[in-house]
Amino acid sequence: MLHRRHFLKYAAGGAALAGTGAYPAWARSSSEGNLGIPALQGKRFDLTVGTFPMRINGRATEAIGVNGSAPAPLLRFREGEEVTLKVTNGLDTDTSIHWHGLLVPFQMDGVPGVSFPGIKPGETFTYKYAVPQNGTYWYHSHSGLQEQVGHYGPIIIDPKGADPVAYDREYVLVLGDWTFGDPDRLFAKLKKHSDSQNFQQRTASDFFEDASRKGLGSALEDRAMWGAMRMSPRDLADVGAPTYTYLINGRSTADNFNMVFNPGERVRLRIINAAAMTLFNVRMPGLPMTIVQADGLNVQPLEVDEFQIGVAETYDVIVTPEVAEAFAFVAESIDRSGQAVATLGPRPGMRAAVPALRPVPTLTMKDMGMDHAAMGHGEMEMDMGAEVPDAMDHGAMAGMDHKAMGHAMPDPHGPEVQMVSMEAPIKRGPGTANIAAMPTSRLNEPGIGLDDIGHRTLTYSQLRSLDPNPDTRSPGREIVVHLTSNMERYMWSFDGVKFSEVTKAIQFHEGERVRLTLINDTMMPHPIHLHGMFFDLVIPGAEASGHQPRKHTVIVKPAEKLSVDISAEHVGDWAFHCHLLFHMAAGMMQVVSVLPSEKAMPMADHQGQEMMDHSTMDHSTMNHDEMGDEGMKP
Repeated sequence: MLHRRHFLKYAAGGAALAGTGAYPAWARSSSEGNLGIPALQGKRFDLTVGTFPMRINGRATEAIGVNGSAPAPLLRFREGEEVTLKVTNGLDTDTSIHWHGLLVPFQMDGVPGVSFPGIKPGETFTYKYAVPQNGTYWYHSHSGLQEQVGHYGPIIIDPKGADPVAYDREYVLVLGDWTFGDPDRLFAKLKKHSDSQNFQQRTASDFFEDASRKGLGSALEDRAMWGAMRMSPRDLADVGAPTYTYLINGRSTADNFNMVFNPGERVRLRIINAAAMTLFNVRMPGLPMTIVQADGLNVQPLEVDEFQIGVAETYDVIVTPEVAEAFAFVAESIDRSGQAVATLGPRPGMRAAVPALRPVPTLTMKDMGMDHAAMGHGEMEMDMGAEVPDAMDHGAMAGMDHKAMGHAMPDPHGPEVQMVSMEAPIKRGPGTANIAAMPTSRLNEPGIGLDDIGHRTLTYSQLRSLDPNPDTRSPGREIVVHLTSNMERYMWSFDGVKFSEVTKAIQFHEGERVRLTLINDTMMPHPIHLHGMFFDLVIPGAEASGHQPRKHTVIVKPAEKLSVDISAEHVGDWAFHCHLLFHMAAGMMQVVSVLPSEKAMPMADHQGQEMMDHSTMDHSTMNHDEMGDEGMKP
């Protein structure tokens, strides 16, 4: 990772470096000639990961990037071709590249300790795979915290035939969050004091405003309730501004990334959230956006005024400005502590008006999965002394009679089919401070803070795939996974078990159709990503359409219960994790193993070792959950 001496070096010499013109063109602001990200196109690529100086928001800093660029260069492939990418590690620590959303063989997936060993300093690893898809994707490091300091870049895969989306010009917009400090130190601070980087907490003025609006008694009761739970209704983001500077293509609002159009043109914006920890609310005041693609796959066109984009999600939109004026592209952080603004204008160098930050949203009891009116405060106390059960081997449960246990649930595709439902028992304990009492579907909600803003906002329930779903079989099994945490102690996990303590992978069998149900027992939204395959988002009442939205990443809102249907087509071991970088590093990660259909081989036979044997894994390249343990003692 970055060394502290490097930060001191570049901070001290920043003014002199800026004055020498030592920065390449891509690292300058738009007023200095920068119009985008470097681009590479073809079938063979030579990529070198390294560190280098750059300037963000007028300050000198150091990044980890590819070929001297952060964000890394845009890679452009063509659907159906085979590409070869030679990646050389110029760092003094291991690195890797994961091709986010690409359907590659698992040995090419780029996750150290799961699908390959990682790339040692000075070594070169050759990725080689066919490209069976088209659309907007991205790539990033899966080693340490390198994503946080620039090791990510966009991918565009052009269709082999005609593109169903018509447009006159395109821009790629890669969203990011930047810290000028060492990300390892930032993570250690979160482990010691989980709210140390959240500066959006409620204040005395908020209390008096609530008392004026709702009455003194109601305001006092509300504060007492949240105090009893030792939780904050402003836990929207672990890290916000001013710790973070929000970026578009590596540029802050002051740098004014600039896009040009001619009135009447259809402009395609390929929007990628490559931030480490930030969900963004995206809008263009005065200019409607038509969503045409989600997570790289075409969707039926849907016009909106704003949408929330989770970390690792991508959306392509079409805008058609009819008048020759500058429009702001606004990516506002979910906690509304900051934003990144770019300009779309008829002439280069224009600067759109920057909108003011909007009021900070406040969580409610719905986000806790509780009906406050139906229960007393005593029932909401957190039992911090209970034991958390060991992780359950989901695959080993396949032979159990879940129907007799009362767990069978009817398949919505037909009353004659019954799914076997498998769920690990969850109890409160040191790593599981809360269990949502009444999780509900929230697919028809636009995201925290966007439910009452006076214009059209995207909800998942509105999305429909453009092409028919390739697999409409009813799922034969349901696996239930809880998203769990102790936010106060900064402990994050699935089913109450952090990744370093998991002993068995979640097992799928090649060719089967599986329903994965996610229940968020935390108060924060989590963008959950499954490597190696797309999943069909199960939208109640819309399954029969055959056009369910297909995604590789989905935001699970607080206290939400949602399901995705998966066709287990790609044999191998695939990472499954929250894409909030520090949550993954703290333990919210698992592995999904797709076993060959010929025989359900045990993992020792499948991979030569017992899956998830953490005694031999290199945690330095994949998991930081043992860092900062001095802040995690009970």
